[in-house]
Amino acid sequence: MSGKGCTPEDVPVPRLTHIDEHGNAHMVDVTAKEVTRRVAEARCTVLTSADVPAVLANRPGGHDLVEMARSAGVQAAKLTSTLIPLCHPLLIDESVVDVAVVNGGMAVRAVTTVAGRTGVEIEALTACAVAGLVLVQAFFDHDPSTSIEGLTVWHKSGGRTGTWERGRNGGRSAEF
Repeated sequence: MSGKGCTPEDVPVPRLTHIDEHGNAHMVDVTAKEVTRRVAEARCTVLTSADVPAVLANRPGGHDLVEMARSAGVQAAKLTSTLIPLCHPLLIDESVVDVAVVNGGMAVRAVTTVAGRTGVEIEALTACAVAGLVLVQAFFDHDPSTSIEGLTVWHKSGGRTGTWERGRNGGRSAEF
C-alpha cells in the first residue's frame, strides 16, 4: 500500500470462525483439535461513587456481597454455552473469581481452566461480567451511574496458539 491511503479492497478481511462461506452462523467443529490444558483470565472494574465499604457492611439477610458475586461468576462460567450462542458446552475443571475493593469501586478477576479442544476465554469473560453485574445491582440504588469498565481477557494459554498475555498498560482493569 502506498502513502495515498487504502480502499476497502486493499484491507484483508479476517475470516470469522463462526460464520461459514455462505454467511451462516455455525458452531466450529473442534473434533480434530488436540485436547490440552487451557486457561483464561479476564478482568473488569465496577466503578461507582457509592461508599463501597458501607455497601459491603450492609449485609441484607446476612448475605456477603463479595461471596454472592464470586458464586454467581463461577456459575456463569459453567453456564456460558447456554447464554452465548455457538459456544461449546465445556466441563469446566476450575473457575475462580476474585473480587477486591479498589479506589472508585471493585475489581473482578476470573480464571477458568479446562482440559479440552477449545479455549475458555468466553467462559472467563462471562464469569467476570456476571460477578460484575451482581456488584452493579448492589451499588445501583446508591449510584445509578455505576458501570462495568475494562471487561477484557488478560491471559490465555493452551491450544494451537499457545500463550498470550495482555500488556501491562492495556485497559483500565485493576491489577491483581
